[in-house]
Amino acid sequence: MGQKSKMNEQRTRVVCVGEVMIEMARGSEGRFAMACGGDTFNTAVYLSRAGIDVSYATALGDDSYSDGIVSLAAAEGVKGDLMLRVPGRQPGLYTIETDAKGERRFYYWREASPARELFELPDWGRVAESLMSARLVYFSGITLSLYSNHGLGRFLAILEMARQQGARIAFDGNFRPRGWRGDLARTRTVFLEALKRCDVALPTYDDEAVLWGDASPEQTVERLQAFGIGEIVVKNGPHSALVSAGGRQEYVPVTEIVEPVDTTAAGDSFNAGYMAARLAGENPAVAAAAGHRLAAQKIRHRGAIMPRTAAMMH
Repeated sequence: MGQKSKMNEQRTRVVCVGEVMIEMARGSEGRFAMACGGDTFNTAVYLSRAGIDVSYATALGDDSYSDGIVSLAAAEGVKGDLMLRVPGRQPGLYTIETDAKGERRFYYWREASPARELFELPDWGRVAESLMSARLVYFSGITLSLYSNHGLGRFLAILEMARQQGARIAFDGNFRPRGWRGDLARTRTVFLEALKRCDVALPTYDDEAVLWGDASPEQTVERLQAFGIGEIVVKNGPHSALVSAGGRQEYVPVTEIVEPVDTTAAGDSFNAGYMAARLAGENPAVAAAAGHRLAAQKIRHRGAIMPRTAAMMH
């Protein structure tokens, strides 16, 4: 036992897994500004800003846009050693159109993205190895929607082994019907397999209601507890988050209601605030409050990743 806990102390790294794309966001004057984003990548950036040792596992092309993504990751302190490069390919692209209320519509061009083949590339073993030695592995329903059944089989097997080696596994359901081509049966099957391998669940109530028919956040907690998941935080937009951990359930309110400029990455930033606080030794309720604070900052800014100066000002 002593040996294992000692090993865990040496495990410092968080590995986030998924896809990062080129983001084109239309500004108020109708012009597009280019950036990049992707749910688990946004979380990786915010974790790094919180001082967490984090790597991002994905696959990119060998083009200048992919170079730009690698440079951004480096500038944000996100380690790029698990960003595999595929010759002759380029990353996916999405546009964001935001309405007067700050709600947004996304359009994607990502079918040929190399990130979809991460666990089928010749170098996938390198990613597998790093997940085994991670302190925490974080991924989402969007991550799962990328892979073929073959890729999923590998990823799920790696998660299982990583967990046996002492890594904690955190998962945000982040259900996007389009990514699953509306195939609810396949989505549920894949999610069930992922949930069996989870220690921390960070779902959003609206997504869970659509995918599973949950009538309340309490029902979401109950359903996830059936998988033996010991730490569950159900996000619920401007409403309180429901935290279930250590045999207790608690509603953690959003302390500051913000009129959103852009709700993109609100959940991604919440997850980063939450996980960073937990990794620093805070209890789940305190961590959820930290998640709310970071999300409140984020929604004051356009795009997935707010300027670093904005984060420092608050």
